Amino acid sequence: MLQDIQKTLWATADKLRANMDAAEYKHLVLGLIFVKYISDTFAAHHATLVLRLADPDDEYFYGDADPADIAAELEDRDYYKEANVFWVPEAARWEQLRNAAKQPDIGKRIDDALTLIEAENPTLKGILDKRYARAQLPDGKLGELVDLVSTIGFGDTPDVARDTLGQVYEYFLGMFASAEGKRGGQFYTPASIVKTLVAVLNPHTGKVYDPCCGSGGMFVQSEKFIEAHGGKKGDVSIYGQESNPTTWRLAAMNLAIRGIDFNLGREPADTFVRNQHPDLRADFILANPPFNISDWWHPSLEGDARWVYGDPPHGNANTAWLQHMLHHLKATGRAGIVLANGSMSSSQNNEGQIRAAMVDADVVEVMIALPGQLFFNTQIPACLWFLAKSKKRKGEVLFIDARKLATMISRVQGELTDEVIDRIAATVAAWRGEPAPTANPVRAATVEASAPPTVQAEPVEAHPHHPAIYQDIPGFCRSVPLAEIAQHGHVLTPGRYVGAEAVEDDDEAFADKMVKLTEKLGEQMAKGAELDAVIRQKLGGLGYEF
Repeated sequence: MLQDIQKTLWATADKLRANMDAAEYKHLVLGLIFVKYISDTFAAHHATLVLRLADPDDEYFYGDADPADIAAELEDRDYYKEANVFWVPEAARWEQLRNAAKQPDIGKRIDDALTLIEAENPTLKGILDKRYARAQLPDGKLGELVDLVSTIGFGDTPDVARDTLGQVYEYFLGMFASAEGKRGGQFYTPASIVKTLVAVLNPHTGKVYDPCCGSGGMFVQSEKFIEAHGGKKGDVSIYGQESNPTTWRLAAMNLAIRGIDFNLGREPADTFVRNQHPDLRADFILANPPFNISDWWHPSLEGDARWVYGDPPHGNANTAWLQHMLHHLKATGRAGIVLANGSMSSSQNNEGQIRAAMVDADVVEVMIALPGQLFFNTQIPACLWFLAKSKKRKGEVLFIDARKLATMISRVQGELTDEVIDRIAATVAAWRGEPAPTANPVRAATVEASAPPTVQAEPVEAHPHHPAIYQDIPGFCRSVPLAEIAQHGHVLTPGRYVGAEAVEDDDEAFADKMVKLTEKLGEQMAKGAELDAVIRQKLGGLGYEF
């Protein structure tokens, strides 16, 4: 039902934007959805308080107070603050905006409402994008957009509203990323990639950090994962950084609507040059930095303490990102990073030496090759790096080749299904000697030790509280000692190590099989000749001989 609503909302909103660029339009739409949400949650909590203040059995009961006293009590900010509900001044409430939707100054009214909301809620200061008065929409379109957002019902309670809004917001983020194409991917990482990172890292408690957080999807998925596995919101502390000011605001709104406490730094800033969390040491790091960026270097970075494994090349930031993550990782922490495939094999300008130093220092834990067509913004093949300073399985790296495991959801877009993600996560957990991070028992990525080398046995069923026994699976996963990786020049491409997938033998003799295949080929060639003759005849009848 919600999916149908989301699709309808998107189709209508996209139609309203006329000729406005999607990159500009998304801030108008997402900003209005945010205002509608905080106004709805405020109104819902306000209505709940009215009932509680009048209920003799409730701790909030206000005795025989007259309506004026009740109205004054309802203006006490503490009631809303303790419920994690934003205070919305009367002039900024959605009803006021909806009633003025057809007025020519609706853009200025929205900007004024945002200013009032920021003034009353310090955590939102500098986050709300006040651009409505100067929006380049045709006359009346902004009012129509207000009317459209007015149709979104966020539920009767703050919790229901937060969940509904979160899903609508996330859906719109993805659709805008798709509409923007290459630029859109700079603020949005496809959900299946984020889920894979989170499932393999298995965050539970502690500090979670993303130094290039985009719209905050890594944090949201971490919270979902923790709650799905018996934890609760707030078990992790969120730290992030983002250089693009508008994307920084998107991330802050994305987290705020879910009631997630966060620290995105004092301002949007470049992570390398103006690190907002210099003293942070995180339990979990998740990141999708921009691939192969060449204009990242600044003279102030010369000799930086982060470059433990070698000076990163000035023309490519991939190894700089990896070393930045390791610098901010606790001794017991784990990091998961999305990078271009070139990061696994490039030897240009010191990249090979840095990769070799990291491998030899035993901080590379797992390498996963991803399928193509997962991203909105690039067809560059990508991979996942997982780093750890204290690996559970020292002296080895686990390689997983997932290049053939995508499911196409459109002509140009693929994703990893939950089943594939569970398989990858269960494989890593078994390799680490940990229980699989799933709520239900999983079929672990293992083979029976007694199985013939060319036949994959049925995986052993894993108990949810006990680790499965890891075994290599040809074509999918293999645990490789560091010495063998060194023999391959410290190249970390999974396909080089996992080998070919085992093919089931049908026991048919080669000679017999060749006779059947040759006969079938002969039949197909004869049929092709018949079709050629028909085509020639038809064309000849039209006067086109050849």
